[in-house]
Amino acid sequence: MDAPLLLALSRAWLRDRGEVPVDSVWASSRALGLQWAGRRLAEGWVLLLQPKPELWLLGTEHPAWKRLLAEAPKDSARLWSPWLQGARLRAVEGDPRERWLGLVFQRRAITGRMETLRLAFQAIPGRPGIRVDGLDTQLPRLGLGVPFPASAPVPTEDPPPLRRWRERWGDHLEAALAGEEPQVLDGEGDLLARHRVWSQERAEALILGPAKAAEERRRQAESARLDRLAQALARDRAKHESQQVVKEQARHLSAELYRLKGAVGEALLLDGSRIPLPEGMAAEDAVQAWFRAAKKAERGLGRISELEAELERERDAWVTRAALEAETLAPGLPPARQPKPGSTAKGAAKQTGSRGMQEGGGKRKDGKGQAFRSVMVDGFEVLIGKGDAENDQLTFKVADNLDVWFHVASVPGSHVVIRNPDKLSELPRHVVERAAELAAYHSKARDGGKVEVHMARIADISKPRGFAPGKVILKKWVGLRVYPKP
Repeated sequence: MDAPLLLALSRAWLRDRGEVPVDSVWASSRALGLQWAGRRLAEGWVLLLQPKPELWLLGTEHPAWKRLLAEAPKDSARLWSPWLQGARLRAVEGDPRERWLGLVFQRRAITGRMETLRLAFQAIPGRPGIRVDGLDTQLPRLGLGVPFPASAPVPTEDPPPLRRWRERWGDHLEAALAGEEPQVLDGEGDLLARHRVWSQERAEALILGPAKAAEERRRQAESARLDRLAQALARDRAKHESQQVVKEQARHLSAELYRLKGAVGEALLLDGSRIPLPEGMAAEDAVQAWFRAAKKAERGLGRISELEAELERERDAWVTRAALEAETLAPGLPPARQPKPGSTAKGAAKQTGSRGMQEGGGKRKDGKGQAFRSVMVDGFEVLIGKGDAENDQLTFKVADNLDVWFHVASVPGSHVVIRNPDKLSELPRHVVERAAELAAYHSKARDGGKVEVHMARIADISKPRGFAPGKVILKKWVGLRVYPKP
């Protein structure tokens, strides 16, 4: 967004709606939302940082507003609202040469005196940021994105956007910069109406469009995965059903085994039919081998029937979830992991949906229950180890390389893992903090105050030979300070 347009849109709002107070605030990793008070408005500003820094005017029921709000941590309103809730926009600071906007708010404090603060928005691509200055508090300044100085930048020359505005507006440049010329945006109505329509188009292009495309790719990938599972089950069923012929041969041969015992190569039955025998195997051995194969096939068919029913339930659940996500475009839950069908009933019985359960059954070494407990945090599965040996099993047998691992620094405790089946490069902040709180709680530091928790990818964890159970080495990690919470 060009600096002149950024300044004109904010000044237009100040002139027409400046007395409207802020009703609520939320902040996510890529946007700050200011919802204005008043039932008739039901709209707010979005100071977007990523993928492009822009200022939007959206209704609070718009899908893009809801999606960005869903991305915000639950405690963001608690952090930002005390300083901005109830504040009214009094002035707009900025220079049409620099993509830097200072929104000056005033609010009445509990003591009765008026407090003034400035919400600064740096809308430079690659270096966007938001900060709040003028707070009467010892807390660090609030901020998002890239840190930048509190003072406004000092421009040295007119950039191309301002030169284009000078050429277009000429003597009316000041009126255009003041938001008095609706033609700065295409459309009909006043500048606020055009800003609203323009914001909806930009939200569709930058937020909803990519979200729809990602959802469609995920649906196609999930549909292809379910189809592959169905085809694998069909192949296994055909393989097991082919053993029914062997069962019939074994039944006929066993009825006349009293006279064919010891026969090799081929068995001639009383009805004149001939049954070829496996090479080097006598008739009695062939009967036993065929009956064993038939019994194994029957068990396999029973297990395949269970897996087919489970696959059909998952397919129905996926269709329902996809329909709901298509309506709301809210961030969806990661797809459930489905067991892969095995080639035999014994192999299929070992498949339970996670690598750890496939390899080690997810059981404790002493056989007493699972090696870890599982909790759900906003759609993400969080696994918590139950002991030293179980911690090793969870970290090195259950978790995948892109899962996220937590452990309290320098204090004995459980390993905690957030499953990441979608291979996300970054997990939601509130999910990470909740997992860190669980790691702190399931440690010897449970009764202490705020503790440091180490966070790392499973791929960055190793265990040299000879290390005691539960001991690991971290190649690289990030520290978080949290309070232990159950």
